[in-house]
Amino acid sequence: MADQIRTIVAGLAELDDVSGVWAVAEERVGRGDPAFAADLGIACADAYGAVRHAWQYRSVFDHLLRLLATTRGSGNVAQALRMVSCPRAADRKLDRYTASLLASGHGAEDLALAFTGRASEELRACLVHELVLRGVVVEETPGIAGWALSRHWSHHPLRQLPLSLYDMERGADLPSYGVRGRSHSMPYDSSAGRGPAVSGGARVPSVTETTTRAAAAAMGRAVANWAEESNGRIEARVFTMAEPLEPASVPMALPTLGLDCLRGAGKKTAVSVTVRPVAEAWRVLFAAASTGGAYNSGLYGAYGRLAAWQSLAALAQSPEGLTAQEVEERVRGCVWYGFGAGTNWFEQVAWDIGLAALAPDRRGLAVLAATDTD
Repeated sequence: MADQIRTIVAGLAELDDVSGVWAVAEERVGRGDPAFAADLGIACADAYGAVRHAWQYRSVFDHLLRLLATTRGSGNVAQALRMVSCPRAADRKLDRYTASLLASGHGAEDLALAFTGRASEELRACLVHELVLRGVVVEETPGIAGWALSRHWSHHPLRQLPLSLYDMERGADLPSYGVRGRSHSMPYDSSAGRGPAVSGGARVPSVTETTTRAAAAAMGRAVANWAEESNGRIEARVFTMAEPLEPASVPMALPTLGLDCLRGAGKKTAVSVTVRPVAEAWRVLFAAASTGGAYNSGLYGAYGRLAAWQSLAALAQSPEGLTAQEVEERVRGCVWYGFGAGTNWFEQVAWDIGLAALAPDRRGLAVLAATDTD
């Protein structure tokens, strides 16, 4: 085995097509030899830096990881964990990706290996919430519950998330992985064609913008990856009304706020505003965070869930220090809207978001718009 792997790795940089190497690994795994795939992956990781980052090594490594992570069986899980734990490969982004792959391809009983064997704390934390998103009751799952309920990861950012799904989180759009890649839906357009249109109501009271840098960053957490890793832009702003704003008046209020995303909207470019259930707002934010924009892969499930909660809490103008349950109660007290317009600000390709939340006291209105293009 060692000689065959050395020969493959030595010749990888000269290949224009690595599908033949993929086929060799798939055949070995198919006949019950996942260790070959893991050994080859580790050898590719070791060689990657020495050959000026030749794409062939990264391509083969990724294929081998997807092969092991999406092929059923505890032996494949063990070898995938061994592969991503090698010093040359290990990093936090790889842990997030691996957790998403494993949770999509294996049952919780096989994934318990990650909590007793070789796996980083980061991978374990991500795997807990990838499983939660898939409806696994981690607090009752043998081999996982002990770690998930322990206090030693209490300072990890993912530990602030609840270990069970709230109703608004059910039905999250999760990717489907295969050896050749992944697929997922794109529920980003939060306004077009769904839900009842809202007609104008009472007058709009005077308004003051109260956006802070911290509030804007928190509201935009779910879409930050669009701007940081792709071509996206974001507008996140908060407004305070002199008097309570009637929910039916929000469609009248939005175009008067001076939003960049609605600049140019008028008689020829209408603004579409619809009331949305909070569950739909959460799904839009989760999809944006977890699957990313036009040119990136997003944060994957665990950190996508965290970012969606952070954006939702900020849009609801939640005070600091609330528990997840308290945030959820405040979020449910808001009135949620999706909006959009055919302005030049929105790219009108596939990645457009317009969300607004009217606070429980009806005097605060938070707005988040995001767009991206390929």
